Amino acid sequence: MQTRTGDDLMELILSHPADDETLGEAANDLLNELFGGYPVEQLRRLLRSGDDRALQTGAWLLSELGERAAPLMGEVPALLAHPRRQVRFFAVEFVLLAGDEQHADVIAQVVALSRDPDPSIRWKVLHFLAMASTEQLMAGLPRLTDPELGRLTAALVAADAEDPDPGEIVAALDGDDPTARLFAAAIATRLAEDDPALLRHAARARDEEVSSFARWQLSRSGP
Repeated sequence: MQTRTGDDLMELILSHPADDETLGEAANDLLNELFGGYPVEQLRRLLRSGDDRALQTGAWLLSELGERAAPLMGEVPALLAHPRRQVRFFAVEFVLLAGDEQHADVIAQVVALSRDPDPSIRWKVLHFLAMASTEQLMAGLPRLTDPELGRLTAALVAADAEDPDPGEIVAALDGDDPTARLFAAAIATRLAEDDPALLRHAARARDEEVSSFARWQLSRSGP
Protein backbone atom coordinates (compact mmCIF):
# COMPACT_ATOMS: atom_id res chain seq x y z
CA MET A 1 0.00 0.00 0.00
CA GLN A 2 1.31 3.42 -0.93
CA THR A 3 2.43 5.53 2.03
CA ARG A 4 0.54 8.79 2.42
CA THR A 5 2.65 11.91 2.29
CA GLY A 6 2.46 14.81 4.71
CA ASP A 7 0.35 16.73 2.21
CA ASP A 8 -2.03 13.78 1.82
CA LEU A 9 -2.44 13.51 5.58
CA MET A 10 -2.99 17.23 5.92
CA GLU A 11 -5.77 17.08 3.34
CA LEU A 12 -7.34 14.11 5.11
CA ILE A 13 -7.41 15.90 8.47
CA LEU A 14 -8.87 19.01 6.86
CA SER A 15 -11.56 16.97 5.09
CA HIS A 16 -13.53 16.34 8.32
CA PRO A 17 -13.02 12.56 8.69
CA ALA A 18 -16.19 10.97 10.00
CA ASP A 19 -14.72 9.05 12.91
CA ASP A 20 -12.17 9.79 15.61
CA GLU A 21 -10.15 6.66 14.79
CA THR A 22 -9.44 7.84 11.25
CA LEU A 23 -8.53 11.30 12.52
CA GLY A 24 -6.26 9.85 15.21
CA GLU A 25 -4.44 7.59 12.76
CA ALA A 26 -3.93 10.47 10.35
CA ALA A 27 -2.63 12.69 13.15
CA ASN A 28 -0.14 10.05 14.30
CA ASP A 29 1.03 9.43 10.75
CA LEU A 30 1.43 13.18 10.22
CA LEU A 31 3.45 13.42 13.41
CA ASN A 32 5.83 10.78 12.02
CA GLU A 33 6.09 12.76 8.78
CA LEU A 34 6.90 15.92 10.75
CA PHE A 35 9.62 14.15 12.69
CA GLY A 36 10.86 12.85 9.35
CA GLY A 37 11.28 16.29 7.84
CA TYR A 38 7.85 17.46 6.66
CA PRO A 39 7.90 21.24 7.29
CA VAL A 40 6.35 22.20 10.62
CA GLU A 41 5.20 25.46 9.04
CA GLN A 42 2.57 23.44 7.19
CA LEU A 43 0.75 23.08 10.51
CA ARG A 44 -0.50 26.63 10.06
CA ARG A 45 -3.05 25.11 7.69
CA LEU A 46 -4.59 23.28 10.64
CA LEU A 47 -4.13 26.06 13.16
CA ARG A 48 -5.80 28.62 10.91
CA SER A 49 -8.41 26.31 9.41
CA GLY A 50 -11.33 27.58 11.47
CA ASP A 51 -12.33 23.96 12.11
CA ASP A 52 -12.18 23.03 15.79
CA ARG A 53 -11.21 19.38 15.25
CA ALA A 54 -8.45 20.24 12.81
CA LEU A 55 -7.23 23.04 15.05
CA GLN A 56 -7.21 20.75 18.08
CA THR A 57 -5.19 18.22 16.08
CA GLY A 58 -2.73 20.96 15.18
CA ALA A 59 -2.40 21.99 18.82
CA TRP A 60 -1.75 18.37 19.82
CA LEU A 61 0.93 18.08 17.16
CA LEU A 62 2.65 21.20 18.53
CA SER A 63 2.67 19.69 22.02
CA GLU A 64 4.23 16.49 20.66
CA LEU A 65 6.84 18.27 18.56
CA GLY A 66 8.00 20.64 21.30
CA GLU A 67 11.06 22.67 20.30
CA ARG A 68 10.88 21.40 16.72
CA ALA A 69 7.75 23.53 16.31
CA ALA A 70 9.15 26.65 18.01
CA PRO A 71 8.84 28.68 14.77
CA LEU A 72 5.06 28.45 15.25
CA MET A 73 5.03 30.09 18.68
CA GLY A 74 3.34 33.11 17.11
CA GLU A 75 0.21 30.99 16.66
CA VAL A 76 -0.02 30.21 20.37
CA PRO A 77 -1.73 33.34 21.79
CA ALA A 78 -4.86 32.47 19.81
CA LEU A 79 -4.66 28.84 20.97
CA LEU A 80 -4.36 29.83 24.62
CA ALA A 81 -7.49 31.95 24.23
CA HIS A 82 -9.46 29.31 22.32
CA PRO A 83 -12.82 28.28 23.83
CA ARG A 84 -12.09 24.57 23.43
CA ARG A 85 -10.32 23.28 26.54
CA GLN A 86 -8.26 20.68 24.69
CA VAL A 87 -6.74 23.38 22.51
CA ARG A 88 -5.73 25.46 25.52
CA PHE A 89 -4.41 22.35 27.28
CA PHE A 90 -2.11 21.35 24.41
CA ALA A 91 -0.99 24.95 23.93
CA VAL A 92 0.16 25.17 27.56
CA GLU A 93 2.22 22.00 27.09
CA PHE A 94 3.79 23.42 23.93
CA VAL A 95 4.85 26.62 25.71
CA LEU A 96 6.41 24.55 28.49
CA LEU A 97 8.44 22.55 25.97
CA ALA A 98 9.36 25.29 23.49
CA GLY A 99 8.96 28.68 25.18
CA ASP A 100 12.01 30.72 26.10
CA GLU A 101 13.03 34.28 26.89
CA GLN A 102 11.87 35.41 23.44
CA HIS A 103 8.32 34.35 24.27
CA ALA A 104 7.72 36.40 27.41
CA ASP A 105 4.21 37.48 26.45
CA VAL A 106 3.11 33.92 25.73
CA ILE A 107 4.57 32.66 29.02
CA ALA A 108 2.70 35.40 30.88
CA GLN A 109 -0.48 34.36 29.08
CA VAL A 110 -0.01 30.80 30.33
CA VAL A 111 0.54 32.00 33.91
CA ALA A 112 -2.65 34.05 33.67
CA LEU A 113 -4.54 30.85 32.85
CA SER A 114 -4.05 29.88 36.50
CA ARG A 115 -7.38 31.72 36.84
CA ASP A 116 -9.04 29.79 34.01
CA PRO A 117 -12.56 28.61 34.94
CA ASP A 118 -11.84 25.10 33.69
CA PRO A 119 -10.25 22.85 36.34
CA SER A 120 -8.36 20.78 33.76
CA ILE A 121 -6.66 23.91 32.47
CA ARG A 122 -5.75 25.07 35.97
CA TRP A 123 -4.27 21.60 36.58
CA LYS A 124 -2.21 21.91 33.41
CA VAL A 125 -1.04 25.39 34.39
CA LEU A 126 0.02 23.97 37.76
CA HIS A 127 2.10 21.47 35.80
CA PHE A 128 3.63 24.36 33.87
CA LEU A 129 4.40 26.33 37.04
CA ALA A 130 5.98 23.27 38.65
CA MET A 131 8.12 22.29 35.64
CA ALA A 132 9.00 25.56 33.90
CA SER A 133 12.60 26.69 34.11
CA THR A 134 13.52 29.66 36.26
CA GLU A 135 14.43 31.49 33.04
CA GLN A 136 10.96 30.89 31.58
CA LEU A 137 9.25 32.21 34.70
CA MET A 138 11.54 35.22 34.90
CA ALA A 139 10.83 36.04 31.26
CA GLY A 140 7.08 36.06 31.79
CA LEU A 141 7.13 37.88 35.12
CA PRO A 142 7.51 41.49 33.82
CA ARG A 143 4.66 40.93 31.34
CA LEU A 144 2.07 39.98 33.95
CA THR A 145 -0.55 42.69 34.33
CA ASP A 146 -2.23 41.17 37.40
CA PRO A 147 -0.32 42.35 40.51
CA GLU A 148 -1.28 39.29 42.53
CA LEU A 149 -0.08 36.91 39.82
CA GLY A 150 3.10 38.95 39.66
CA ARG A 151 3.64 38.55 43.40
CA LEU A 152 2.96 34.81 43.29
CA THR A 153 5.24 34.30 40.28
CA ALA A 154 8.02 36.31 41.92
CA ALA A 155 7.74 34.06 44.98
CA LEU A 156 7.93 31.02 42.74
CA VAL A 157 11.10 32.33 41.11
CA ALA A 158 12.60 33.22 44.50
CA ALA A 159 11.98 29.69 45.76
CA ASP A 160 14.48 28.40 43.18
CA ALA A 161 17.25 30.54 44.65
CA GLU A 162 16.53 30.58 48.37
CA ASP A 163 14.81 28.48 50.98
CA PRO A 164 11.16 29.57 51.30
CA ASP A 165 9.34 29.49 54.63
CA PRO A 166 7.62 26.06 54.85
CA GLY A 167 4.99 27.54 57.15
CA GLU A 168 3.98 30.06 54.50
CA ILE A 169 3.68 27.34 51.87
CA VAL A 170 1.53 25.18 54.16
CA ALA A 171 -0.66 28.17 54.97
CA ALA A 172 -1.15 28.86 51.26
CA LEU A 173 -1.93 25.20 50.54
CA ASP A 174 -4.55 25.21 53.28
CA GLY A 175 -5.85 28.70 52.56
CA ASP A 176 -8.93 29.99 50.79
CA ASP A 177 -7.27 31.48 47.70
CA PRO A 178 -7.36 28.86 44.90
CA THR A 179 -4.67 30.61 42.84
CA ALA A 180 -2.33 30.86 45.81
CA ARG A 181 -2.88 27.14 46.40
CA LEU A 182 -1.73 26.37 42.84
CA PHE A 183 1.44 28.39 43.22
CA ALA A 184 2.15 26.86 46.64
CA ALA A 185 1.76 23.39 45.12
CA ALA A 186 4.17 24.38 42.35
CA ILE A 187 6.75 25.48 44.92
CA ALA A 188 6.24 22.24 46.86
CA THR A 189 6.86 20.27 43.67
CA ARG A 190 9.99 22.22 42.78
CA LEU A 191 11.38 21.56 46.28
CA ALA A 192 10.38 17.90 46.41
CA GLU A 193 13.61 16.46 45.04
CA ASP A 194 15.42 17.67 48.15
CA ASP A 195 12.51 17.41 50.58
CA PRO A 196 9.15 15.90 49.62
CA ALA A 197 7.42 16.83 52.91
CA LEU A 198 5.59 19.84 51.46
CA LEU A 199 4.48 17.86 48.43
CA ARG A 200 3.12 15.16 50.72
CA HIS A 201 1.18 17.86 52.55
CA ALA A 202 -0.17 19.08 49.19
CA ALA A 203 -1.31 15.54 48.42
CA ARG A 204 -3.62 15.76 51.45
CA ALA A 205 -5.02 19.17 50.52
CA ARG A 206 -8.78 19.60 50.24
CA ASP A 207 -8.27 21.23 46.85
CA GLU A 208 -8.68 18.32 44.40
CA GLU A 209 -6.61 19.97 41.67
CA VAL A 210 -3.71 20.40 44.07
CA SER A 211 -4.01 17.03 45.79
CA SER A 212 -4.38 15.03 42.55
CA PHE A 213 -1.38 16.78 41.04
CA ALA A 214 0.72 16.22 44.16
CA ARG A 215 -0.23 12.53 44.30
CA TRP A 216 0.70 12.18 40.63
CA GLN A 217 4.08 13.79 41.25
CA LEU A 218 4.75 11.56 44.24
CA SER A 219 3.81 8.45 42.25
CA ARG A 220 6.27 9.46 39.52
CA SER A 221 9.12 9.83 41.99
CA GLY A 222 8.70 6.27 43.27
CA PRO A 223 8.66 4.98 46.86
